[in-house]
Amino acid sequence: MIWNMAPVLREEDEKNDNIPKMLCQMDNHLACVNCVRWSNNGLYLASGGDDKLVMVWKRAAFIGPSTVFGSSSKLANVEQWRCVTILRNHTGDVMDVSWSPHDVWLASCSVDNTIVIWNARKFPEMVTCLRGHTGLVKGLTWDPVGKYIASQADDHSLKVWRTLDWQMEANITKPFSECGGTTHVLRLSWSPDGQYLVSAHAMNNSGPTAQIVERDGWKTNMDFVGHRKAVTVVKFNPKIFKKKQKNGSSSKPSCPYCCCAVGSKDRSLSVWLTSLKRPLVVIHDLFDKSIMDISWTLTGLGMLVCSMDGTVAYLDFSLDELGDPLSEEEKNTIHQNIYGKSLAITSTQEPQLATTIIENPEMLKYQQERQSSAQNNCGVPCADSSAPKLNSVMNGESLEDIRKNLLKKQVETRTADGRRRITPLCIAQLDTGDFSPALFNSVPILPSSLSNQLPPQLSTESSSGQAAAAPSLGGLRPNMDPTLPQPAPANAAPKGLEDTKDQVLPSSVKAGLLLTSASKIEPMKALDSRFTERSKTTPGIPAAISSTAGLLPLERPKDVVASVLKDVKAKEDTSSDSEDKMAAINKNLALCKRKPEPPMMDGAEVVEKRKKGRPRKEKMAPPIMNQCFTQIISPPEREPVRPAAAAVVTAPTPAPAAILTLPTPSLQKAFSMQVSMEPAVFLEVENEVTSAAGSRLSQLRCSRDGREWNTLLPSSVIAAAGSSDILVVACQDRTLSVFSSCGRRLLPSIKLASPVSALNCSAHFVMALTAGATLSVWDLRKQKALVKNESLTTILSGSEVNVSQSLLTQQGVPIISLSNGKSFCFSLSLETWTLIADRGDCLVQCADFRSCLPTQEASGASGPLATLQGRNLNAGRMASRFSTAPHHLQQSMTLAFLENQLAAALTLQSASEYRYWLLIYTRFLVNEGSEFRLRELCKDLLGPVHKSSSTAWEATTLGLLKRELLREVLPVIGENLRFQRLFTEYQDQLEQLRNK
Repeated sequence: MIWNMAPVLREEDEKNDNIPKMLCQMDNHLACVNCVRWSNNGLYLASGGDDKLVMVWKRAAFIGPSTVFGSSSKLANVEQWRCVTILRNHTGDVMDVSWSPHDVWLASCSVDNTIVIWNARKFPEMVTCLRGHTGLVKGLTWDPVGKYIASQADDHSLKVWRTLDWQMEANITKPFSECGGTTHVLRLSWSPDGQYLVSAHAMNNSGPTAQIVERDGWKTNMDFVGHRKAVTVVKFNPKIFKKKQKNGSSSKPSCPYCCCAVGSKDRSLSVWLTSLKRPLVVIHDLFDKSIMDISWTLTGLGMLVCSMDGTVAYLDFSLDELGDPLSEEEKNTIHQNIYGKSLAITSTQEPQLATTIIENPEMLKYQQERQSSAQNNCGVPCADSSAPKLNSVMNGESLEDIRKNLLKKQVETRTADGRRRITPLCIAQLDTGDFSPALFNSVPILPSSLSNQLPPQLSTESSSGQAAAAPSLGGLRPNMDPTLPQPAPANAAPKGLEDTKDQVLPSSVKAGLLLTSASKIEPMKALDSRFTERSKTTPGIPAAISSTAGLLPLERPKDVVASVLKDVKAKEDTSSDSEDKMAAINKNLALCKRKPEPPMMDGAEVVEKRKKGRPRKEKMAPPIMNQCFTQIISPPEREPVRPAAAAVVTAPTPAPAAILTLPTPSLQKAFSMQVSMEPAVFLEVENEVTSAAGSRLSQLRCSRDGREWNTLLPSSVIAAAGSSDILVVACQDRTLSVFSSCGRRLLPSIKLASPVSALNCSAHFVMALTAGATLSVWDLRKQKALVKNESLTTILSGSEVNVSQSLLTQQGVPIISLSNGKSFCFSLSLETWTLIADRGDCLVQCADFRSCLPTQEASGASGPLATLQGRNLNAGRMASRFSTAPHHLQQSMTLAFLENQLAAALTLQSASEYRYWLLIYTRFLVNEGSEFRLRELCKDLLGPVHKSSSTAWEATTLGLLKRELLREVLPVIGENLRFQRLFTEYQDQLEQLRNK
C-alpha cells in the first residue's frame, strides 16, 4: 500500500476529509509481501513476497479513481501504480530486496539460499546469482560506494560479495556462532560513509547485539548492546551529521557521525549516534509484536517503523536531537577523502551522467588517469583544454553533452585474473551532411594502457621527427616490424592518412582505439560497426590498408599526401574552424582514392574479434597477425584477407610451387601469447636473437605457473599455438616443432608442403592449415595422423569464399568456418567434410522448440556446436516466435533442425551437447505426439536384450551409456499419457536388464 504522508505529518490534514490517506493499493502479489523498497531516484518501487516473485512498480498516468478490489466503493485508489516487470528466478519466498547506489542493480534474496542480482537498466535481465549461503537469506544491503553487497542468513553467517566479479570477499561467522532460535528477517545496514556494516541478530556473552563490522579488514570489535531479544532490523540514517552549534558559541570543528536505528523482537527500538557510547533514545513496547522493518525519510529527520502486529509508527526527530545534517557537497568531500572521488552526482555535472558513476575507488582512480592521459596524449584539442570551444549544437545536444555521453557508455569488464578492460565503442557519425565538428571536439577514449604509450611524436601536431610504429592493439608496447616499410616521417605523412584534427597517427592505432575520425573518409567504410574488434593488420601497416583488405595501393603519390598536409597547416594558421580543415582534407583525399571502388566494401570482413580472457603482460610484444588460440575460451576468429592481399602481407615467406590460396602470418621480430588459462602458460618468441655458424637463431621462451624454460630454433618462428599439454611452433622454413609443456621436444621437425596459414592446438592434438589450403591433424599421444593433407577445395567452392576461422575441439575434431557463414567439420570416422552450422539456414529461423528447453539452463548448451552457432541460434529462437509458417510446416522444420543438431553434436564428438539436444528432441517428439520416431529412438538406446554375435549395437555413444540416456529420456516420455504403454514397455525392460 502507498500512503500519503501529509495526514501523518500534519494533524489538520488528517482531519480534512478531502485529503486522501491511502494513495494506492496494489494486489498483484499472490502471497504475503515481505519487503518494499523505493529506488534511489524515486521512480520505481520494488516488492518481494512469498509468491517467489519480485515486482517492480511505476506510477502510471492517472485514468480516474479505481476502487480497491473487494472493498466498498469508498476505498478508491487516488494514484495508479502498475507493475512494469516481474522478476522470476527464486524458488522460495523472497525475503528482502535492495537497490544499488544509482539504481544500476536490484538485488533480491530468498529462502532458497540465493541472492539474485538483476540489471535494473534492462529488467528482467539477470546479472548473476550469488550462491554460498547454506541457510535462508533474510537481509541485504549495498555498500554506498558500490563496491560490495552484504547478505545475512540463517546459517549464522554474514557474507560480503564484490560487485566487480560477484565473488565472496568476506565470510563473517564468529559473532553469530552462539545465535539460537531464528528471526523472521535479518535486515542489516551499511553506514552512509561506507565505513561500517551493522548486522542483525548477533550474540555477545549470550546477550543479543547488533554487530558492527568495520570495512577495514572486516573486524568485529564493537557492537550495539542492550536489547533483550534478538535484533531483527538495523537501518542507518541516509544523512551524515555534525554537532549542532549553540548560538553565539564559537564553532569548533567537530567530527561528523552517523545515526543508526535498531529494532528487535523485544518490541523496542533504539537509536544510536556513532559519536555516543550509549543510545540516543530507546523506545520500549512501541508495538505488540516484533519489529519488522525501519525506513528513514530523505531529510534524515523522520523514521517509519513497522511491526508484525500490522501497524506502522512514524517518529519525528529534531535537529537538536540528531545534529545538523551535512550537505551533499560536504558528504561528497568525506567520500573524496576516504575513497579518492566524490560518489554523488554534483550539480555541475549533467544529470544523465549518473550512469558513469564508478562503483569502486580503484576504478575511479583508473578512470581519472585514463581521462587525464587521454587529454595529455591526444593531439585533438579536448573540450576542457584551452582550445576555443565550438559551442554548436548537434541534433539538439550540445557538444559537451555528446562528449559526456560518450564517456557514459563505456563498458568495463574484468578478466579472469582480475585486471580491468575497457571496451572501445564505435561512435556513429552524426548525420549532419558534412564533417561534424562534434566528432573533433570530443575526447578520444583511449584504453589507458595504450594512451600512456602513444609515442610522444604522435601527439605533437607539428612534429618533424619520425612517427613511431603503432602500438599493437592489445595495449602492448610499440614495436617496429622489420619486414615492413617503416612509416615515413610525420611531415611526409604516413601513407594511410586519416585525420583526427591534423593528428598524424599510424592508422592501425586508430583501428583499435576509439578515435573519433569521421566516417566520410572512404577507407573508414570498412570499419563500420566493428570498431571494437581487433584490426587484422600487422602492427606497423597503417589501417587504411587493413580497412580495404590490404588492397589500398602503397605507392600513393607523395606530393598529393604532402599537399594534403600543407593545405591543412595553411588552414590551421589562418583559422581555427575545423569545418574548413575537414573540407580541405576531404577534397584532397578524394584525389588519393583508389580507382576500383567496389572492393572497398569487402573491407568490412577484415576485422577480428578481440579475445576474451586474460590480457597479455605489459612486457609482451604484439601478437602475430593470424594468431591462433586454442579453444580455451572463445574460438580463434580469423577473417579472410583476399588472395591478392596475400602478396602484400606475406613478402617474407619464400613462395613454394604450391598455389597459395590462404593468407599466411607475417614475420615479426617478436611476439607473445597466452596459450592456456589453467594452468597459465605464456609463450614468447624472439626471432633472430643471435647468429651462430652462419645461421640466425630464434628463441622460444615459455613460462608455466611461474616456471620458465627456453629453447633455440634455427629458423624464424611465424606462428605458434599451445594447450596445457603441448606447444607447437611453425617456422619460416615450413617446419613444425612440437614441445611438451616442460620444453622437451616430442618429435623431429615436421616438414609441410606449403607455409602455415593457421595453427591450432587443443589437449594433445595439433592442427595445421597451410597456405596451399590443406589440413592436417596429429594425435601426439598416439603419435599418429588423424587427418592427412586433406584438401579444402571441396568446401572452398566459389571465388569469394575464404576461411574466416579455424578451430580444434578437445577431441581433436577440426572445424573450418567460412566467410559465407557455413562451418564444416572433418569427420574422422567418415573421412569427409560435413556441414555442421550455417548462418543462412532457414531451419534455424523457423524452428520453434522453446517449449522443449530444459527449465534450468543446462551445461550442454555450451560446447563447440554452441560456439559455432552462438548468436545465430538465439536470433533464431527470437525469429521463430514471429514465424508465419503454418504449424505443420513449422513442426517439420523444427524436427529437421533438431535432428541436424543431434547429428552435428555426434560428429563433433561433443557429449554434453549431444545429451542436451537429445532431451530437447525427445521432449519435442513427445509434445508433437510422434510415436514412430520415439519408438525408434528408445529401441536404439536400449539395444538388444539378449546378446548375439550378429549385433553391431554399441553400448555407448561419445562415452555416454545409451541405457543411462534412456533412463533420462523415459521420464520425459512419461509426461504424455498417450505414450504410457511405450513408457511402461521400456521401463520394464530396463528394470529386467538391471536385475540381470
